[in-house]
Amino acid sequence: MKTVDFWYDLPEEMIAQTPIEPRDHSKLMCIDRKSGEIEHKHFYDILNHLTEKDVLVINETRVIPARLHGVRESGGVCEVFLLRQLAPKIWETLVKPGKKLREGTKISFGEGRITAVIGQTTDVGGRIVEFTCEGTFEAALDELGEMPLPPYIHEKLEDKERYQTVYAKAEGSAAAPTAGLHFTPELLDKIRAKGVRILPVLLHVGLGTFRPVKVENIEDHVMHSEYCEITQDAVDTILQAKANGGRIVAVGTTSVRTLESAAWDGNLKPFAGETNIFITPGYQFKVVDALITNFHLPGSTLLMLVSALMGRETALNAYNTAVKENYRFFSFGDAMLIE
Repeated sequence: MKTVDFWYDLPEEMIAQTPIEPRDHSKLMCIDRKSGEIEHKHFYDILNHLTEKDVLVINETRVIPARLHGVRESGGVCEVFLLRQLAPKIWETLVKPGKKLREGTKISFGEGRITAVIGQTTDVGGRIVEFTCEGTFEAALDELGEMPLPPYIHEKLEDKERYQTVYAKAEGSAAAPTAGLHFTPELLDKIRAKGVRILPVLLHVGLGTFRPVKVENIEDHVMHSEYCEITQDAVDTILQAKANGGRIVAVGTTSVRTLESAAWDGNLKPFAGETNIFITPGYQFKVVDALITNFHLPGSTLLMLVSALMGRETALNAYNTAVKENYRFFSFGDAMLIE
């Protein structure tokens, strides 16, 4: 299949610049993936689509302030975007301007609060960077780093926590798992009270999730690996739910990729490590029965994953309907439930 097969027209004004308040008052498009039938609701109505037999799988990763602005020894300004931690103070990064940040270049952030040395180039054109700082790197990063909002969001975020899920715990993501942004503590309490199991897994969002597809044929796209994990307790809960006729409802594409990575050979088991799973139409889902997700960029790997679950034509019809119905798109936009 070709990347252009997953393209749709989106007016720029439909890209959400700010989050909805309260979180769960965004729109929710509910899609029957077998019939293609569409209903228009609000996110808080998700409660009526879950039963006591279901398991709701959430990604409890937390976004780090991954964007650092620094100064080179020559005096030129630069940007270092943290992608993935490789060792205590060694990170895989993306840098600007790439041509001027050669191996051995030294950078200062916050008037020397953090210093860094540029290392080797990665296979995706990034850099390995080693940092030095007074105190812990985490504290220095929290002080100097900026939240890594996507480039299509131009508004300044007033509250940094609005780019975190309310259940975010494990720091390590360079972008938010955005489907989870719609949940409030109160909505989660109502879901639990209904008897639904809420099950955390982990995937640290990195380049694999948001890297654009630049090849003509999708099978030529290589996914960048990301760290994920699922515990034995989580596996047991899922298997028991399926045995009892329950559904596994994934919150976000990152939860889907974690679950399916842990069942790559058809048998779900505990997993902790790197995944570069690329889910496209024709993929046979082994764990996931339903998906809560946002509306994704044209031609993205995320739209390809959604198309794998409900069919490409059904997906594109849903997206075109969302445009006509004035849904809000991308990270701070509205959601869909595919079941």
